[in-house]
Amino acid sequence: MSGILAGKRILVTGVLTESSIAFQAAKIAQNEGAEVILTGFGRLSLVERIAKRLPKPAPVIELDVTNQEQLDGLAEKIREHLGEDAALDGVVHSIAFGPQGAFNFLEADWEDVGTAVHVSAYSLKSLTMACLPLMPRGGSVVGLTFDAQIAWPKYDWMGVAKAALESTSRYLARDLGAKNVRCNLISAGPIKSMAAKSIPGFEELADVWNHRAPIGWDLADPEPAGRGVVGLLSDFFPKTTGEIVHVDGGVHMMGA
Repeated sequence: MSGILAGKRILVTGVLTESSIAFQAAKIAQNEGAEVILTGFGRLSLVERIAKRLPKPAPVIELDVTNQEQLDGLAEKIREHLGEDAALDGVVHSIAFGPQGAFNFLEADWEDVGTAVHVSAYSLKSLTMACLPLMPRGGSVVGLTFDAQIAWPKYDWMGVAKAALESTSRYLARDLGAKNVRCNLISAGPIKSMAAKSIPGFEELADVWNHRAPIGWDLADPEPAGRGVVGLLSDFFPKTTGEIVHVDGGVHMMGA
């Protein structure tokens, strides 16, 4: 099969519904020639059902990124699907979670904040290191962020967690460059996904895009962000690492 990911093997986390950026990334990756493996957490049967809606059904591995035992066994689980001598060429980190308390900046306790940072930021390092044994030739790690330069309305400690994610990506890029592993992020605008439903005041946050995106923004269309992910997974950016590529309709560049 031809395409910009022809012959590549990609692990994609965070697929839960067809409205997710991760699903679009997996779909486009397959259309561009990649072999895709998914991970799921919690509602594994739902992920397995969604996986069958991809152009080619993809296997699903259970993974809780806060569970060290599962992280330690991830490489072997991947080998079960790809073969003992198989290698990964790319990893998509599409994992974020904040308890309800994390969306109240002044009242949040450390337990809620710590959970948000662990799941949403530290997990980029955990996932990358778990996959590193399968990347002897190098590869591309791509994560998803929500521009942490701004104190967005209602986003609160999840915004801090995204800032930590962005910093984590840069340090990974620094330390893994010698292994030919690139680490970059896609900064997308708000998408009406299942994850968005857990954010109090999401509509108020999303309304910023309705008025400020110079090229427009469709809250129901995750495909542009998915295409950005696939672009960074490809060999078209061989010397790009530690970067944040904005796929947000241009909102990030607008003044106050």
